Amino acid sequence: MRPLSDTVPKPLLAAGGKPLIAWQVERLVAGGFTDIVVNHSHLGAQFESALGDGSRFGARIRHSHEQSALETAGGIARALPLLGDRPFAVVSGDIWTEFPYRTLLARAALIESGHPAHSAHFVLVDNPDFHPGGDMALADGRVAREGAMLTYSNIGVFHPRCFAALDPDRRLALFPWAYAMVEAGRVSGEHYHGRWANIGTPEDLARLDKELSR
Repeated sequence: MRPLSDTVPKPLLAAGGKPLIAWQVERLVAGGFTDIVVNHSHLGAQFESALGDGSRFGARIRHSHEQSALETAGGIARALPLLGDRPFAVVSGDIWTEFPYRTLLARAALIESGHPAHSAHFVLVDNPDFHPGGDMALADGRVAREGAMLTYSNIGVFHPRCFAALDPDRRLALFPWAYAMVEAGRVSGEHYHGRWANIGTPEDLARLDKELSR
């Protein structure tokens, strides 16, 4: 996303008149998620300035700062003390989607029930042009490593025990680390067919801005 991200973190870049992350926060709040933790590193103070304590969104926002970016799994491990002991949703701040976040509440309740086959839930989408090979497949409502491949949407639900053993100072991507849970049959999944975009380039941002501004 450079040069745009040289001075503004990617989730704070605007489309349709508001930052990408603001779209996410608003949709999360509308879906019943009002206790939100934002993890950040690069130009992190800008997130705290832009989002504040979340009250203007009808939410409570707390911030988990990383000296250097810890990736998704590492960032969750660092933020775990703020996330509590109940299942939580994880979403990226630089995607735009109309996914109905309220549906994740039922997934979280199932994970909270303690059934050993339910540690996480992944939302998958059709493979975008930039990732034609996909990440995972679905088989009878479970995520699998083989089959008709789909792409992880950067939307999921996790039990905090998934991250309890991780070093909170270690840089760790969600994948391939999370594939161990998939192979153990502990991840449910769904195929979302609605509007979803991963904003990875200035051209992606301009295209989304034009669409939303209409």
